[in-house]
Amino acid sequence: MDLQNILTAIEKTDPEIYERLDTRRSAMKSFANVGKVLALSAIPLALSSMFKKAYGRTPADVLSVLQFALLLEHLESGFYTEAITHTSLFDAAGLAAFTTISNHEAAHVTLLTQTIQALGGTPDPAPTFDYTADGTFPSVFSSYSTLLAIAQGFEDTGVRAYKGQAANLQENKTVLTVALQIHSVEARHAAHIRRMRGQKGWITGKATDISAIQATYNGEEVEAQGGVTITGIASQVDANAATESFDEPLDRAAVTAIVSPFIVTV
Repeated sequence: MDLQNILTAIEKTDPEIYERLDTRRSAMKSFANVGKVLALSAIPLALSSMFKKAYGRTPADVLSVLQFALLLEHLESGFYTEAITHTSLFDAAGLAAFTTISNHEAAHVTLLTQTIQALGGTPDPAPTFDYTADGTFPSVFSSYSTLLAIAQGFEDTGVRAYKGQAANLQENKTVLTVALQIHSVEARHAAHIRRMRGQKGWITGKATDISAIQATYNGEEVEAQGGVTITGIASQVDANAATESFDEPLDRAAVTAIVSPFIVTV
């Protein structure tokens, strides 16, 4: 097995790999340090170590993020699929909007499923969902206002969830691109649903009129970005205007706590 040929093939696939490892010479040196009698069986382990140094995260880490994203997309896709069967709730414009979003969410499920498969993973099946959240929202599919409120909660949570996982995908440009393509559309969904509810398309502080999903908005009230107090950028920028200008991420634990009531466990 010719290590020179292996490294050449890797370089063709990712021309930037040596920037991550310092130089090609340092990559070769890492193998030389193992010893001249390096067994063939040990080469995969050495390559794995090199990749971990170069990319920082194992494929399992990336797959875990994608599986998490797939769960959220299944949640949303199932919600809109069910919602548009209750046609009596909608006017023509509302039904058209929900149908379009439903199609988008189904496409997101397909894309994430195929991406996981392309990376050698097995997509997790969709769990059983309870959109009443165990009775918290009993009128979710009989009250238009409740339906819109839950839709807003799902979309705003999804936007923050994708943002929260971006750092975990930054070394895999292909997967990061997939996530960002979905993230921007989720943000458009969120703004549209909020306007359907007669609200602004952006979030002011952590304010919400849906107390049962307050956790979706917690943390949006921060007044510092990158070490800069954003309320002091210009004299006319008050706290509300400042916090509306920036959207905050949600970590996985926070998102899991938000969506868990909608997932049926056995």
